[in-house]
Amino acid sequence: MAHKKYVDMIVRCYPDGRILPLAVYWSEGCLYEIDRVLDVRPAVSLKAGGAGTRYTCRIQGHETCVWLEGSRWFVEAKDRLENRNAG
Repeated sequence: MAHKKYVDMIVRCYPDGRILPLAVYWSEGCLYEIDRVLDVRPAVSLKAGGAGTRYTCRIQGHETCVWLEGSRWFVEAKDRLENRNAG
């Protein structure tokens, strides 16, 4: 099961209202630059719940999504218990 993990983001805001995410702070000291935004659309997070604008991004060669929900950003994070049982 996944949960919402609210994260700090570095974004660029354009005069026409567009928002372009540039990097995500996953945790203390872990900054991941976004290589490319592949898609932007309204969507729900089926794994963690919630809805907003979904940004499908490429980060270090991996496709991942970040959501803008109101004025807060979140990612789908795996529960820690799930991570322990997977290995």
